Amino acid sequence: MAAYKAIELARMLMRHGADVTCVASGAAMKLIRPDYLKWATGNNVITKLTGGLEHIRLADRGGSDMIIVYPATANTLGKLANGIDDTPVSTVLTVALGAGIPIMICLAMHESMYDNAAVRRNIGFLGGKVEFVEPLITEGKAKAPEPADVLGRVLDRFGRSSALAGARVIIAAGPTIEKIDPVRVITSGSTGRTGVLLAAGMVSAGARVTLVYGPGREQPPAGARHVPVTTHAEMADAVYREVKKGAEIVVMAASVSDYTVRKPSKKKIKSGKGEITLKLSGTPKIIDRIKGIRPGVFLVGFKAEADVSDGELEAAAARKMRESGSDMMIANDVGAAYLRDPDRNRVLVLSQGGKRWSRRTGKERIAAMIIREIGKAYTKRDGRQALPGPAPDQT
Repeated sequence: MAAYKAIELARMLMRHGADVTCVASGAAMKLIRPDYLKWATGNNVITKLTGGLEHIRLADRGGSDMIIVYPATANTLGKLANGIDDTPVSTVLTVALGAGIPIMICLAMHESMYDNAAVRRNIGFLGGKVEFVEPLITEGKAKAPEPADVLGRVLDRFGRSSALAGARVIIAAGPTIEKIDPVRVITSGSTGRTGVLLAAGMVSAGARVTLVYGPGREQPPAGARHVPVTTHAEMADAVYREVKKGAEIVVMAASVSDYTVRKPSKKKIKSGKGEITLKLSGTPKIIDRIKGIRPGVFLVGFKAEADVSDGELEAAAARKMRESGSDMMIANDVGAAYLRDPDRNRVLVLSQGGKRWSRRTGKERIAAMIIREIGKAYTKRDGRQALPGPAPDQT
């Protein structure tokens, strides 16, 4: 089970802006496929060393900010303590120990092995050289610590987003649907993924998150209060209600319907008709009312255009930012380039402090960057404690 939890740990680190590369043992690959780890991190998984000198690139001086061994077996521990480097994992660790790269060891084995004199000797020898995260002793096993505990140790070293800790955050995410008849609807292709990633990242950063969520494909993250909605009207009512309760940050990442059917049919429209005519009414922009309800809220909007130039996208984002009174606007082009690879994106973050373009990359990294930009801008505007140094570049 610990090998599977390594995927969860990698995802958590990603949400905090880390660039994670996995080095997998043969035993781990018998339990999980390399593709799972590649999916979790966006980087190729190292299962063997080649002429590319992967162990030097990752573990020599300046190669990584930290090496995490999760889960660490008695075998791997013994090899590190005795300078044995006959696998990709042990070779990376040998180089890292010699280079002074911080190493975090998360032990997992049977309790009797953990109590073995040789294992205890190896732990003692490495005690001043690496950091151990104590295992969970239960059911006769020294189980690997939970990913959240390991993440906490990493954040203790590299810094937490103190600007978001304890902040009351509302995130609107996912699509809305407007009925044509009892079975047909108007909606968008939004999966809700970006909004859910933002919610998960802000929960990890210590924020108190309420997720107002339309019928997206992604599961709401643990730790966020979930308010399910379906239509534009339901989302508007839920957002306004939550804002009135008190919110410090509102993130409008939802793909809300711009039009609703004026008179939806109460019965299923019969098929076979040559054509039908639908009369649509425009829906009010939810974001435009938020500052009127709570003037001091830090408001983040999203603006999507299709197949426009960077200049046109920036102009549209700036215009929407002025109209809604937003403190920050996230803009992206959802045209042909995006449709060819919808798992990757490139966004513009526009705020009072300037602008920042991301490179085209996975949505996990986009979400981590957005969260960090929100934290910095929110800190600057409200005078909260400044954020610590940058998140680790590679773990």
